[in-house]
Amino acid sequence: MEVNGTTNILGSAYLAVEYVDAVFPPNPFQPPLKQAWGYMLDNYTKFQIATWGSLFAHEFFYFMCCLPGFLFQFLPFMQKYKIQQDKPETLENQWKCFKILMYNHFCIQLFLISGTYYFTEFFNIPYEWDSMPRWPYVVAQCFASAVVEDTWHYFFHRALHHRCIYKYIHKVHHDFTAPFGMQAEYAHPAETVILGAGFFIGILLFCNHVILLWAWLAFRLLETIDVHSGYDIPLNPLYLIPFYTGSRFHDFHHMNGTGNYASCFTWWDKLFKTDIQYNKHSLPQEDKKEE
Repeated sequence: MEVNGTTNILGSAYLAVEYVDAVFPPNPFQPPLKQAWGYMLDNYTKFQIATWGSLFAHEFFYFMCCLPGFLFQFLPFMQKYKIQQDKPETLENQWKCFKILMYNHFCIQLFLISGTYYFTEFFNIPYEWDSMPRWPYVVAQCFASAVVEDTWHYFFHRALHHRCIYKYIHKVHHDFTAPFGMQAEYAHPAETVILGAGFFIGILLFCNHVILLWAWLAFRLLETIDVHSGYDIPLNPLYLIPFYTGSRFHDFHHMNGTGNYASCFTWWDKLFKTDIQYNKHSLPQEDKKEE
Protein backbone atom coordinates (compact mmCIF):
# COMPACT_ATOMS: atom_id res chain seq x y z
CA MET A 1 0.00 0.00 0.00
CA GLU A 2 2.79 2.43 0.88
CA VAL A 3 4.64 1.64 -2.33
CA ASN A 4 1.58 2.45 -4.45
CA GLY A 5 0.98 5.69 -2.58
CA THR A 6 4.60 6.71 -3.00
CA THR A 7 4.46 5.95 -6.73
CA ASN A 8 1.33 8.05 -7.19
CA ILE A 9 2.81 11.08 -5.43
CA LEU A 10 6.12 10.94 -7.27
CA GLY A 11 4.78 9.89 -10.68
CA SER A 12 4.00 13.32 -12.07
CA ALA A 13 7.15 14.84 -10.64
CA TYR A 14 9.32 12.14 -12.21
CA LEU A 15 7.77 12.72 -15.65
CA ALA A 16 8.76 16.38 -15.38
CA VAL A 17 12.28 15.77 -14.14
CA GLU A 18 12.97 13.16 -16.80
CA TYR A 19 12.49 15.95 -19.35
CA VAL A 20 14.70 18.30 -17.32
CA ASP A 21 17.32 15.58 -16.94
CA ALA A 22 17.42 15.10 -20.71
CA VAL A 23 17.58 18.82 -21.54
CA PHE A 24 20.13 20.05 -18.99
CA PRO A 25 23.83 19.28 -19.52
CA PRO A 26 25.82 17.27 -16.95
CA ASN A 27 26.59 19.08 -13.70
CA PRO A 28 30.00 20.81 -14.06
CA PHE A 29 30.52 20.49 -10.28
CA GLN A 30 30.18 16.72 -10.40
CA PRO A 31 33.92 15.79 -10.47
CA PRO A 32 34.91 17.75 -7.32
CA LEU A 33 31.73 16.63 -5.56
CA LYS A 34 32.47 13.03 -6.45
CA GLN A 35 35.99 13.39 -5.10
CA ALA A 36 34.74 14.95 -1.84
CA TRP A 37 32.08 12.27 -1.46
CA GLY A 38 34.68 9.55 -1.99
CA TYR A 39 36.93 11.13 0.62
CA MET A 40 34.06 11.13 3.09
CA LEU A 41 33.27 7.45 2.50
CA ASP A 42 36.95 6.47 2.78
CA ASN A 43 37.58 8.31 6.03
CA TYR A 44 34.35 8.02 8.01
CA THR A 45 32.05 5.18 8.98
CA LYS A 46 28.42 5.07 7.97
CA PHE A 47 27.46 5.76 11.58
CA GLN A 48 29.63 8.87 11.66
CA ILE A 49 28.28 10.08 8.32
CA ALA A 50 24.62 9.48 9.20
CA THR A 51 24.83 10.84 12.76
CA TRP A 52 27.55 13.46 13.06
CA GLY A 53 27.40 14.34 9.38
CA SER A 54 23.66 14.99 9.65
CA LEU A 55 24.14 17.03 12.82
CA PHE A 56 26.84 19.12 11.13
CA ALA A 57 24.64 19.55 8.04
CA HIS A 58 21.74 20.71 10.22
CA GLU A 59 23.79 23.29 12.11
CA PHE A 60 25.57 24.50 8.96
CA PHE A 61 22.42 24.88 6.84
CA TYR A 62 20.44 26.41 9.71
CA PHE A 63 22.81 29.20 10.60
CA MET A 64 23.89 29.88 7.01
CA CYS A 65 20.22 30.37 6.11
CA CYS A 66 19.78 32.62 9.18
CA LEU A 67 22.82 34.77 8.41
CA PRO A 68 21.32 37.04 5.69
CA GLY A 69 18.28 37.91 7.83
CA PHE A 70 20.52 38.56 10.84
CA LEU A 71 22.63 40.99 8.78
CA PHE A 72 19.58 42.76 7.35
CA GLN A 73 18.89 44.47 10.69
CA PHE A 74 22.19 46.35 10.38
CA LEU A 75 21.55 47.46 6.77
CA PRO A 76 19.29 50.55 6.60
CA PHE A 77 18.40 50.03 2.93
CA MET A 78 16.92 46.60 3.78
CA GLN A 79 14.44 47.98 6.29
CA LYS A 80 11.94 48.87 3.57
CA TYR A 81 11.49 45.13 3.05
CA LYS A 82 10.77 44.40 6.72
CA ILE A 83 7.13 43.37 7.13
CA GLN A 84 6.47 44.62 10.69
CA GLN A 85 8.58 47.75 10.62
CA ASP A 86 7.35 48.93 14.01
CA LYS A 87 8.90 45.87 15.69
CA PRO A 88 12.65 45.82 15.01
CA GLU A 89 14.83 42.88 16.00
CA THR A 90 16.76 43.13 19.26
CA LEU A 91 19.95 41.37 20.25
CA GLU A 92 18.30 40.51 23.57
CA ASN A 93 15.55 38.51 21.83
CA GLN A 94 18.04 36.89 19.48
CA TRP A 95 20.23 35.78 22.38
CA LYS A 96 17.17 34.36 24.16
CA CYS A 97 16.26 32.52 20.96
CA PHE A 98 19.79 31.20 20.45
CA LYS A 99 19.92 29.63 23.92
CA ILE A 100 16.66 27.75 23.37
CA LEU A 101 17.86 26.67 19.93
CA MET A 102 21.02 25.14 21.35
CA TYR A 103 19.00 23.18 23.88
CA ASN A 104 16.59 21.93 21.21
CA HIS A 105 19.33 21.09 18.72
CA PHE A 106 21.63 19.19 21.08
CA CYS A 107 19.27 17.81 23.72
CA ILE A 108 16.28 16.86 21.54
CA GLN A 109 17.01 16.87 17.83
CA LEU A 110 20.33 15.08 18.28
CA PHE A 111 18.44 12.06 19.64
CA LEU A 112 16.17 12.11 16.59
CA ILE A 113 19.18 12.40 14.28
CA SER A 114 20.93 9.51 16.03
CA GLY A 115 18.31 7.14 14.62
CA THR A 116 19.34 8.00 11.06
CA TYR A 117 22.08 5.37 10.86
CA TYR A 118 19.78 2.58 12.06
CA PHE A 119 17.14 3.68 9.57
CA THR A 120 19.57 3.54 6.66
CA GLU A 121 20.83 0.13 7.78
CA PHE A 122 17.36 -1.35 8.26
CA PHE A 123 16.15 -0.23 4.83
CA ASN A 124 19.52 -0.77 3.09
CA ILE A 125 19.76 2.89 2.04
CA PRO A 126 22.92 3.25 -0.05
CA TYR A 127 25.72 5.73 0.57
CA GLU A 128 27.81 5.05 -2.56
CA TRP A 129 28.32 7.72 -5.21
CA ASP A 130 27.41 5.40 -8.09
CA SER A 131 23.96 4.73 -6.64
CA MET A 132 23.20 8.42 -6.05
CA PRO A 133 20.16 9.63 -8.06
CA ARG A 134 20.55 12.50 -10.51
CA TRP A 135 19.69 15.92 -9.11
CA PRO A 136 16.28 16.27 -10.87
CA TYR A 137 15.09 13.16 -9.05
CA VAL A 138 16.36 14.49 -5.73
CA VAL A 139 14.43 17.71 -6.41
CA ALA A 140 11.29 15.68 -7.11
CA GLN A 141 11.75 13.71 -3.88
CA CYS A 142 12.23 16.91 -1.89
CA PHE A 143 9.05 18.36 -3.39
CA ALA A 144 7.09 15.20 -2.55
CA SER A 145 8.51 15.26 0.99
CA ALA A 146 7.44 18.91 1.31
CA VAL A 147 3.87 18.02 0.28
CA VAL A 148 3.71 15.30 2.93
CA GLU A 149 5.33 17.44 5.64
CA ASP A 150 3.06 20.38 4.85
CA THR A 151 -0.01 18.20 5.36
CA TRP A 152 1.29 16.90 8.69
CA HIS A 153 2.29 20.41 9.77
CA TYR A 154 -1.05 22.00 8.91
CA PHE A 155 -3.21 19.66 10.96
CA PHE A 156 -0.91 19.28 13.97
CA HIS A 157 0.00 22.97 14.01
CA ARG A 158 -3.68 23.83 13.96
CA ALA A 159 -4.30 21.34 16.78
CA LEU A 160 -1.54 22.98 18.86
CA HIS A 161 -3.51 26.24 18.62
CA HIS A 162 -6.50 24.67 20.38
CA ARG A 163 -7.25 26.71 23.49
CA CYS A 164 -6.96 23.65 25.75
CA ILE A 165 -3.29 23.05 24.95
CA TYR A 166 -1.98 26.22 23.29
CA LYS A 167 -0.61 27.82 26.46
CA TYR A 168 1.24 24.66 27.44
CA ILE A 169 3.17 24.02 24.21
CA HIS A 170 2.81 26.24 21.16
CA LYS A 171 2.70 29.55 23.04
CA VAL A 172 6.49 29.32 23.35
CA HIS A 173 6.92 29.65 19.59
CA HIS A 174 4.70 32.76 19.66
CA ASP A 175 6.88 34.57 22.19
CA PHE A 176 7.86 36.83 19.29
CA THR A 177 4.97 38.40 17.38
CA ALA A 178 7.42 39.73 14.78
CA PRO A 179 9.40 36.65 13.69
CA PHE A 180 13.03 36.57 12.60
CA GLY A 181 14.87 33.77 10.82
CA MET A 182 16.61 32.20 13.80
CA GLN A 183 13.24 31.79 15.50
CA ALA A 184 12.15 29.09 13.02
CA GLU A 185 13.03 26.25 15.44
CA TYR A 186 12.44 28.21 18.64
CA ALA A 187 9.80 26.01 20.24
CA HIS A 188 8.72 23.94 23.21
CA PRO A 189 10.48 20.53 23.27
CA ALA A 190 7.16 18.76 22.75
CA GLU A 191 6.45 20.86 19.67
CA THR A 192 9.93 20.11 18.33
CA VAL A 193 9.05 16.41 18.41
CA ILE A 194 5.40 16.71 17.26
CA LEU A 195 5.92 18.99 14.28
CA GLY A 196 9.42 17.70 13.59
CA ALA A 197 8.03 14.21 13.05
CA GLY A 198 6.55 15.44 9.77
CA PHE A 199 10.05 15.92 8.41
CA PHE A 200 10.84 12.22 8.76
CA ILE A 201 7.72 10.94 6.99
CA GLY A 202 9.08 11.97 3.60
CA ILE A 203 12.34 10.22 4.43
CA LEU A 204 10.46 7.03 5.30
CA LEU A 205 8.45 7.15 2.09
CA PHE A 206 10.92 8.36 -0.51
CA CYS A 207 14.51 7.90 0.66
CA ASN A 208 16.57 5.80 -1.76
CA HIS A 209 19.97 7.34 -0.98
CA VAL A 210 21.46 9.12 2.01
CA ILE A 211 21.83 12.28 -0.11
CA LEU A 212 18.07 12.82 0.16
CA LEU A 213 18.45 13.21 3.93
CA TRP A 214 20.66 16.24 3.48
CA ALA A 215 18.97 17.67 0.39
CA TRP A 216 15.55 17.56 2.06
CA LEU A 217 17.06 18.95 5.28
CA ALA A 218 18.61 21.86 3.38
CA PHE A 219 15.37 22.68 1.57
CA ARG A 220 13.21 22.42 4.69
CA LEU A 221 15.50 24.69 6.69
CA LEU A 222 15.74 27.21 3.86
CA GLU A 223 11.96 27.29 3.53
CA THR A 224 11.10 27.57 7.23
CA ILE A 225 13.76 30.22 7.89
CA ASP A 226 12.56 32.19 4.87
CA VAL A 227 8.94 32.30 6.05
CA HIS A 228 10.11 33.31 9.55
CA SER A 229 12.58 35.90 8.26
CA GLY A 230 10.32 38.91 8.81
CA TYR A 231 11.41 40.31 5.43
CA ASP A 232 9.64 40.14 2.09
CA ILE A 233 12.57 40.24 -0.31
CA PRO A 234 11.84 40.87 -4.01
CA LEU A 235 12.91 38.28 -6.57
CA ASN A 236 12.90 35.53 -3.95
CA PRO A 237 13.50 32.32 -5.98
CA LEU A 238 11.34 30.30 -3.56
CA TYR A 239 8.30 32.06 -5.01
CA LEU A 240 8.85 30.00 -8.15
CA ILE A 241 7.46 27.05 -6.16
CA PRO A 242 3.71 26.73 -6.89
CA PHE A 243 1.45 27.73 -3.95
CA TYR A 244 4.45 28.72 -1.81
CA THR A 245 3.37 30.46 1.41
CA GLY A 246 6.13 33.05 1.71
CA SER A 247 7.17 35.32 4.55
CA ARG A 248 4.11 37.63 4.52
CA PHE A 249 1.76 34.66 4.84
CA HIS A 250 3.50 33.25 7.91
CA ASP A 251 4.42 36.63 9.38
CA PHE A 252 0.68 37.34 9.62
CA HIS A 253 0.25 34.11 11.59
CA HIS A 254 2.67 35.39 14.24
CA MET A 255 1.17 38.89 14.24
CA ASN A 256 -2.44 37.66 14.34
CA GLY A 257 -1.90 34.56 16.48
CA THR A 258 -4.22 32.39 14.41
CA GLY A 259 -4.84 31.22 10.83
CA ASN A 260 -2.27 30.46 8.11
CA TYR A 261 -1.23 27.16 9.71
CA ALA A 262 0.57 25.51 6.78
CA SER A 263 4.34 25.38 6.61
CA CYS A 264 5.11 25.53 2.89
CA PHE A 265 1.99 25.61 0.68
CA THR A 266 -1.24 27.59 0.84
CA TRP A 267 -3.75 24.97 -0.33
CA TRP A 268 -4.80 23.54 3.08
CA ASP A 269 -5.48 27.03 4.44
CA LYS A 270 -7.49 27.86 1.31
CA LEU A 271 -9.44 24.60 1.50
CA PHE A 272 -10.39 25.03 5.16
CA LYS A 273 -10.67 28.84 4.92
CA THR A 274 -8.15 29.45 7.68
CA ASP A 275 -6.61 32.20 5.56
CA ILE A 276 -9.70 34.44 5.55
CA GLN A 277 -8.31 36.95 8.06
CA TYR A 278 -5.05 37.14 6.14
CA ASN A 279 -6.88 37.76 2.86
CA LYS A 280 -8.86 40.60 4.44
CA HIS A 281 -5.69 42.03 5.96
CA SER A 282 -3.99 41.93 2.55
CA LEU A 283 -6.75 43.84 0.78
CA PRO A 284 -5.89 47.36 -0.42
CA GLN A 285 -7.10 50.10 1.92
CA GLU A 286 -9.81 51.18 -0.58
CA ASP A 287 -11.33 47.71 -0.63
CA LYS A 288 -11.31 47.53 3.17
CA LYS A 289 -13.24 50.80 3.40
CA GLU A 290 -15.88 49.48 1.00
CA GLU A 291 -16.41 46.46 3.24
